[in-house]
Amino acid sequence: MNRWDEMIRKLASEEAQHFLAELYGRGTETLRIQTERYAGIIRSHQALFGDRGKIFLVSAPGRTEIGGNHTDHNHGRVLAAAVNLDALCAVTAREDMLVHFHSEGYAPVSLDLSDLDVHPEEKGTTAALIRGVAAGMKEAGYRIGGFDAAVTSTVAGGSGLSSSAALEVMLTGMLDALYNQFEMPYPVRARISQRAENEFFGKPSGLLDQMASAAGGLVTVDFRDTEKPEVKALQYDFSRKGYALVVVATGGSHADLTDDYAAIPAEMREVAGFYGKPFLRDLTAGQLTADIGKLRQVTTDRAIMRAFHFIAENDRVPEQVRALEEDRIRDFLQLIIASGRSSFMYLQNVFASEKDQSLSLALCMAEMMLQGKGAWRIHGGGFAGTTLNFVPLDMVNVFTDTMDRAFGKGASMVLNIRPVGAARLKL
Repeated sequence: MNRWDEMIRKLASEEAQHFLAELYGRGTETLRIQTERYAGIIRSHQALFGDRGKIFLVSAPGRTEIGGNHTDHNHGRVLAAAVNLDALCAVTAREDMLVHFHSEGYAPVSLDLSDLDVHPEEKGTTAALIRGVAAGMKEAGYRIGGFDAAVTSTVAGGSGLSSSAALEVMLTGMLDALYNQFEMPYPVRARISQRAENEFFGKPSGLLDQMASAAGGLVTVDFRDTEKPEVKALQYDFSRKGYALVVVATGGSHADLTDDYAAIPAEMREVAGFYGKPFLRDLTAGQLTADIGKLRQVTTDRAIMRAFHFIAENDRVPEQVRALEEDRIRDFLQLIIASGRSSFMYLQNVFASEKDQSLSLALCMAEMMLQGKGAWRIHGGGFAGTTLNFVPLDMVNVFTDTMDRAFGKGASMVLNIRPVGAARLKL
């Protein structure tokens, strides 16, 4: 029996099945699908690269943002969770610094990690993320090297579940597994991943996506000190309370939206700058109200509304956490609705063009179906992507069928919370 057949055989072991159940759920069909998926990525690696030595299997999850819409980049609070959709790779080490990266559905990527400088021509590409993660790990004192990787992902690009963060955190896991001890603390994984996205990829994101993916589970994070964010794990089973988390991908494209995303933190910081501060954290709505006339002379009304949103949203997150800790699910759902309404009215990140209001339509439909029963809100960065919905279990089929009729088959995804971040399966 060759190396790859032996690895595939071991996927049926009790240890491997326990690993898969922890990441994806314990249903018989779920385990069958994931077992075959892992077998498939092993076969893909063998077909692409032949016998290149020991194969490592590394996974990193997508994330769902539950509370704290556009608060992280101004040192605010968030409530987020890793989910059971992930980026998965089969990877082997090389003796040189070359990288061969084959991601299912995309053109192959090749680069040399002897050069860890920012390449402007790579902005917006997978090569930029690979180079950026490697540079961050080396700077942080970790060993790096070349690798051959076969990759697949269930976190679709543009889904609003942060495919980029899943990829970045997976890359830290790959290099950690190949050349270190796979013991990197998750805050370090998150910061390295964010730096790669900001400086190398060219997207000015906060730390929420990477922290949620790296930490795993349901967490609330306070980014007052971004070098040492305060992370608190929460235990709450929404399904036992009668609700499913359902995201609806409306089909809008994130292409050409970088300027729209960048404008949000930039405008918030304009308001903070009026008070001589770099970020909005610790400003109050009372201060803005007292100075409203002067503020309108130095910045736009939209910037002021976005600042009001930040202040209210940042205060709302600990209320959401307390509601969960005290098992007040109805109060929690009302806070979710209030968060979504603030994003729509004041943050204004539901649509960028009148020609594409798919997110607006999805929110409208959710309100019609869930009012008085569940909750709905914009999910993640906004402008395109997904909505997040808390749907009563007895309504899931009707809800998902209706949304799929509007936005296409498979637009609705029922999510589970994944308890771990970057994970390595040893076979």
